[in-house]
Amino acid sequence: MTSSLEGRTILLLSSNFGTERDEIRRPIDALREAGATVTVAATEGGTVRTLVVDHDPGPEVPVDTTYDAVQAGDYDAVVLPGGTLNADALRTDATVLSLVRDIAGAGKPVAAICHAPWILLEAGLVDGRDLTSVPTIRTDMVNGGGRWTDQEVVRDDSHGHLLITSRTPDDLDAFNAAIIDALS
Repeated sequence: MTSSLEGRTILLLSSNFGTERDEIRRPIDALREAGATVTVAATEGGTVRTLVVDHDPGPEVPVDTTYDAVQAGDYDAVVLPGGTLNADALRTDATVLSLVRDIAGAGKPVAAICHAPWILLEAGLVDGRDLTSVPTIRTDMVNGGGRWTDQEVVRDDSHGHLLITSRTPDDLDAFNAAIIDALS
C-alpha cells in the first residue's frame, strides 16, 4: 500500500534543548506514519532533550543532522516545533532563518506551532499573513504585521507559499492533518 506522503521529505528544525515533547514527537510520528521521510536537524548532533510544558524533562529525540549540513532544496516542507526555549534559540540562529526563508521562497509549506511563530517573525514571514500561535506571543505576531486569530490551525497561502500555524499541543491532531493534507 502506498502512503500519502511516500517520497516526500520534511525538514524538522529543533534546538538541542527545550523543545516541547509532543510538538516534536507527534509531528515526526504522524508524518512518518503517512510515509514521509522526516529529517531532524539541530545545532549539534546527538539528541534533542525535550521538555514537557517548558519545565519537566521529556524523552530525548535522535538528531539526524545539523542545520549547516542541510540544503533547503532537498526538502518539500519545514516543520518548526515549539517550546519557549527552543523557539527562542532558533529565532536567533542565522542558519535556521536562512533555511526557513529559502524553503518559503521556493513556494514550499512552512509549519509552526506554539512559540515557533517567533521564528517566522524573525525570518520576515509574518507581515500581512493570517496566523495563530500560543496566545502569549499574540502581541509579537500583531506587532510584526500578522493577523492573529485564536484558532486550532490557520492556513495562509497568500504570499507564494503555504503557512500553517497552530497554538498548542492540544491542537496537534489538526496541525499534523494540515501538514499531511498540504503535501498529499
